[in-house]
Amino acid sequence: MLFSTVVDASRTVAGTRSRRAKSDALRAVLEALAPDEVEPVVSWLSGELTQGRIGVGWRTIVGTDASPVDSSSLTVADVQEATDLIARASGRGSAALRRELLAGLLGRATDDEQRFLVQVLGGELRQGALEGVMIEAIAAAAGLPTDPVRRAVMLSGRLPDAAAAALDGGVDALAAFRLEVGRPVRPMLASPAASLESALGEFDSGVSVEYKLDGARIQVHRNGDRVWVFTRTLRDITGTVPELVELVAGLPVHSVVLDGETLALTDAGRPRPFQETMSRFGATSTRELLLHPYFFDCLHVDGEDLLDLPLSTRLQALDRAAPGHRIPALHRPDAAAAGEHLESALSEGHEGVMVKALDAPYAAGRRGRTWQKVKPEHTLDLVVLGAEWGYGRRTGYLSNLHLGARDPDGGPPIMVGKTFKGLTDALLRWQTEEFPLHESHRDEHTVHLRPELVVEIELDGVQTSTRYPGGLALRFARVLRYRPDKAAADADTIDAVRALLRR
Repeated sequence: MLFSTVVDASRTVAGTRSRRAKSDALRAVLEALAPDEVEPVVSWLSGELTQGRIGVGWRTIVGTDASPVDSSSLTVADVQEATDLIARASGRGSAALRRELLAGLLGRATDDEQRFLVQVLGGELRQGALEGVMIEAIAAAAGLPTDPVRRAVMLSGRLPDAAAAALDGGVDALAAFRLEVGRPVRPMLASPAASLESALGEFDSGVSVEYKLDGARIQVHRNGDRVWVFTRTLRDITGTVPELVELVAGLPVHSVVLDGETLALTDAGRPRPFQETMSRFGATSTRELLLHPYFFDCLHVDGEDLLDLPLSTRLQALDRAAPGHRIPALHRPDAAAAGEHLESALSEGHEGVMVKALDAPYAAGRRGRTWQKVKPEHTLDLVVLGAEWGYGRRTGYLSNLHLGARDPDGGPPIMVGKTFKGLTDALLRWQTEEFPLHESHRDEHTVHLRPELVVEIELDGVQTSTRYPGGLALRFARVLRYRPDKAAADADTIDAVRALLRR
């Protein structure tokens, strides 16, 4: 297939707000691919290279001078081969070799093809929200229902692998994807609840009401003496958290996969600030700040996969697998007991509670209604789209943030407001140093960013507005903290913002 066909499909997807039109454009490309073209094309259209990071930074990309050609000749195989060579470059002189190889690739591309390559290489095209549309397109191209494709993606963690299996082997090939100890599963996600009362009233079969900790999501795996610890974005941090590894290695099981949270505590047993917990994840050596795990789900124990079993069964397995390390929880509480549990969580310095249906399976990678989070304040995780240069006391600092909500149909984030409130001097300094590393372009007043950074915003509510593309504006928005544990694909959707308007 000509590379230009892939680029044309990407332009079609970017140029429409219709989910059906996006899916149809992707399906048409998928149906025309040769088997060895599926993985690279699905990766590129999802905004990534099959090789992952290939040692080409943004400065290298913008510093590469290559004039575009007039007509398309590059094939999918040509581009895959070139990026393979760039990824394999190592040792002395590798930086110069990568620049030379990149210039050679761009010099064979048309203007549109160059633009697409730069977006993929620079991370600008990466839209996690597009994954749902891509899953629909894969299923349509393979003549399959979406559920087995979605399940394979969530268990493998890789959309291209699931696509190749679906298009080549159908349902039987997808069924081969199973939970594998040592390979992270995409975490199940929660939806915000309007109130504790509404969440309790939504489930007839009983609920678990658990503390919602102000910590970092972890998924731990153990197989015999081998232990892995993964973040919510599936990054392996095993080497930086030896205290968690030691604890999991001592659990009374042979193999296990647990979902939970970890956080650092003060001497008084209260949670330390979230950023202190996150600082351990990037450490290169053991530090004095110890992390404490609190588990709330068990996905596998001693050879048995539990994903499809009800939460009540999984919690029984969790009690056996990790005694003493359960998150504080009540089972089937009445409204009064649930309310007391919420107040207890807040008084101990936590965010609120989670209300979970006891009869629900573990929906890996999905944000459904069977898990609902109850917090006293309205908060949203939004994508930072840009920042304006400050004035007065903030002259010389990047200050006023442009905020976007995720488009559930795979488009770019939708701007819903700005804020400069809640920014400490330390955050202003950090933003001014960090934001240029994510810059896509700038004008006189604003540095515009690629959609990569997620910030947690507290707000009083939402109102209708014609000022921003989403038709909404945040009321009294202020920065709580940045969320390095979350990618843009984990940000709240425009639908979640609209739900606050209705509230």
